[in-house]
Amino acid sequence: MGRIEVICGSMFSGKTEELINRIKSSNKSFKVFKPDVDTRNKKNIIESHSKLKIEATTISNPNEILKYKNKFHIIGVDEAQFFSHDIVDVCNILANSGVRVIVAGLDMDYMGKPFGPMPFLMAIAEDVIKVHAVCSETGDPALYSYRRVKNNETIMIGEKKEYNPLSRKAYISKLTKK
Repeated sequence: MGRIEVICGSMFSGKTEELINRIKSSNKSFKVFKPDVDTRNKKNIIESHSKLKIEATTISNPNEILKYKNKFHIIGVDEAQFFSHDIVDVCNILANSGVRVIVAGLDMDYMGKPFGPMPFLMAIAEDVIKVHAVCSETGDPALYSYRRVKNNETIMIGEKKEYNPLSRKAYISKLTKK
């Protein structure tokens, strides 16, 4: 049997870097996927904030991953929160067929709510690691991705101009000032 590993946390916490490191250190055949909605990097690359890069296939539908079910030892998925809930079944199918699936994504949206399919992926995973950024205000571990700009859409692609990683204390403080 395969397995599912989930790497989650706030923005700027090192999720993509952890995904890349796990894949590269395995010395096994792999294929990495990312959602087409994530336009921050080149189309067929995922890149960490520390500039670690790996080739990735950009897709819109997670079911496209199933074409590679018996071709690689490891399937990596970055920014899984942007995929439909179909990603949960896809990961189960892959793991049940013997593939090691490594998934990275935001566990919460900018409102501090569970994000997309991530809580379901965490529930079915053999291994869940929560990584933390450093709070830009307190220096404590950050678990929230605070949106600095006015936009009520759940999905808004952005970087440091649009988001700050915040600790619980700093996040709650910001919410009470609104």
